Amino acid sequence: QTSSLPTDNAMEGGAQQSSLWEPPEQDGGPSERDGGEGPPEVKRSQPLFIHGSSRGAGKGRWSHPWGAGGWGVGLTCGSAGSPHARGPRHPHPTSQVVKVFGEDGACRSLEASAGTTARQLCETLVRRTRALHDHSWALVELHQHLALERCLEDHESVVEVQSSWAPGADSRFVFRKNFAKYELFKSNASLFPEVMVSSCLEANKSMAHSELIQNFLNSGSCPEVQGFLQLREAGRKVWKRFHFSLRRSGLYYSTKGTSKDPRHLQYFADLTESNIYYVTQGKKLYGTPTEFGFCIKPHKVRSGVKGLKLLCSEDEQSRSCWMAAFRLFKYGMQLYRNYQQAQARLSQPPWIGPTPLRSVSDNALVAMDFSGCTGRVIENPSEVLTAALEEAQAWRKKTTHRYSLPAACHSSPLSAAIHRTQPWFHGRISREDTQQLIGRQGLVDGVFLVRESQRNPKGFVLSLCHLQRIKHYLILPSEEEGRLYFTMDDGQTRFADLIQLVEFHQINRGILPCKLRHYCTCVAL
Repeated sequence: QTSSLPTDNAMEGGAQQSSLWEPPEQDGGPSERDGGEGPPEVKRSQPLFIHGSSRGAGKGRWSHPWGAGGWGVGLTCGSAGSPHARGPRHPHPTSQVVKVFGEDGACRSLEASAGTTARQLCETLVRRTRALHDHSWALVELHQHLALERCLEDHESVVEVQSSWAPGADSRFVFRKNFAKYELFKSNASLFPEVMVSSCLEANKSMAHSELIQNFLNSGSCPEVQGFLQLREAGRKVWKRFHFSLRRSGLYYSTKGTSKDPRHLQYFADLTESNIYYVTQGKKLYGTPTEFGFCIKPHKVRSGVKGLKLLCSEDEQSRSCWMAAFRLFKYGMQLYRNYQQAQARLSQPPWIGPTPLRSVSDNALVAMDFSGCTGRVIENPSEVLTAALEEAQAWRKKTTHRYSLPAACHSSPLSAAIHRTQPWFHGRISREDTQQLIGRQGLVDGVFLVRESQRNPKGFVLSLCHLQRIKHYLILPSEEEGRLYFTMDDGQTRFADLIQLVEFHQINRGILPCKLRHYCTCVAL
């Protein structure tokens, strides 16, 4: 049962499982000889070492505050036995240097032990970039020469994945958001269409989403995902349509229509010995019939197209269903444990900060009256409501005063660029790049960003994902009685600036199909 799941000790405790330290940076330039004489100088920066588990490892210790060299300069780190030893560092015998790239192409080198998981490495990068910590950060395995990418599961060994790459292959890890990572465990009935899910014993059309997930996780049940997919024949560029069935035992396709007769089922792929990837440039590289391609890559295939099992869906919904079912069948309860531990870490105190910070919920707040010499708790419910309404009205007046600037001040640098400091604002990014960015970070309801309009030089665009489709809403500035405001509905709803517009739609849907939930952001490595 999911209520009493075993706990993986190697994954508990968040950051405490990684032993990290930074010895003082060494003065001097790159590791080159000065005029060919004297000993080689110590490199200013070298990879950060991460222990995969705290068992038997030395206790980490900070030597100096982060930030002296910026994120563009590597950390210089020693071994557990000699954190301050001078001279060039060499990788631990059981560790590897792992290079992680940001979405801007910048690279960061880290030294990871054999047991370092994707979750531990992501937490290290979150701390280094001082990014807002949540479970949507992910480590993505990207094979650029094959146009394949997948999000590593939290428990996967980074060193093991990197060791599977062919020497010299154009493969890398990318650190970015993935809001769809655990969407399958949330109440989202659209992820598994009823027409695609069946059982070996009886139909599951009346199953709720939570029941269906439990059915996938229960090793004694026999759920099945079925539907038509386009298959690229081995060694040819021809695509043919077959009816596929995904079961615990593997992926099959029928050689005779939709027949499930064992005589007509052809074994296609083993789940335990393969990984599933998104195909990012399918039409260009593989000639896929649609843009919704995915690939099953056996572990034994290290490089080249030969051996890849290329498939193509009719739409994004069916592709998401196939890939989610593949993950559930392959990882089972381990995947659900990853989700539970990610949720538990969100309630833990943050790593950075001199004192732990407690989260405050609305239920923990009480109404207070400070009109007299001393404050008192308001216990009368009607008086509490009156106080709340008065405070809301006072807040609106202050907000109106804050944003109601004279017409002469509208062109001031501060008012014109206040939104540029926000992580959801991406400046002059094209519509195509916007679609790709949101697609990479997860086609989940409420994922959004704000950008400058390419067609209207004074306007902006709110790009929002809903039902796995990206919609774009034009934001136009207007002026009335000397006051500047922004609107998306011809002035029916007005906002003093873009920050107020975004904050409003994070609480209220307004004219949008859903609230703004997750903003696309890119961290600089």
